[in-house]
Amino acid sequence: MDHAAVLALFDRDMREGAQPDGPDARVERVGRIVRQVSSGHGWNGVVWSDLDAAGADAVIAEQIAHFSGLGREFEWKLYGHDLPVDLGQRLRAAGFVGQPEETLMIGEVADLNLDAEPPEGIRILPVTDGAGVDLVARVHEKAFGTDGSRLRHQLLARLAADADTVVAVVALAGDTPVSAARMELVPGTRFAGLWGGGTVEGWRGRGIYRALVAHRARAAVDRGYRYLQVDAMSSSRPILERLGFEPLTTTTPYVYTP
Repeated sequence: MDHAAVLALFDRDMREGAQPDGPDARVERVGRIVRQVSSGHGWNGVVWSDLDAAGADAVIAEQIAHFSGLGREFEWKLYGHDLPVDLGQRLRAAGFVGQPEETLMIGEVADLNLDAEPPEGIRILPVTDGAGVDLVARVHEKAFGTDGSRLRHQLLARLAADADTVVAVVALAGDTPVSAARMELVPGTRFAGLWGGGTVEGWRGRGIYRALVAHRARAAVDRGYRYLQVDAMSSSRPILERLGFEPLTTTTPYVYTP
């Protein structure tokens, strides 16, 4: 894989050319900023910027004023190659709180190892309705220790408005949900994004996460997508590398709360 070329394509299609991630969201292009504005249940934030040292602080202040005026917490999604090089420091100085750094990993589906199957006693259930969404939210809450109401709202809205743009799955041990994940498909691009992969403690290390990645990757192949993208935590990066994903850069969420 040509890392520089694929990263440039990712920036163009998925960031500068970003599309709304739900029916209650819109993408705005203001100057050298691309941002998404959504409801209180959705994701609000800056997805792309092209700034220089002279004007960065003013643009940061403009985004704070814009989202604060809407009463929205928002995220500035900073990538390791974004300019200026001290943009992260400038965001912190403006009141943003940095979250744990992740690694942007991309795999070309033709080169991925997609043979991983769920371990014995685990079945993978496609999520197509409210009952399935509830199972996904339960896993999210147990795996990450956070409230699943926002995820529940977003996934239900996405399935109702355009079910062809999301693939959600839950892994069951008997009738107990133990792992879940989703894939978001962006029409008109070559990228599908893997999101929300989480496994309940006590079920980790058994190959369930790997099986869910492979399951979604096969679904992406069937739909004609060329690349899969993941913002990987340190715990999932080794698994993804064994499947054939490659690290391209880092990504750090910076969150501002009015």
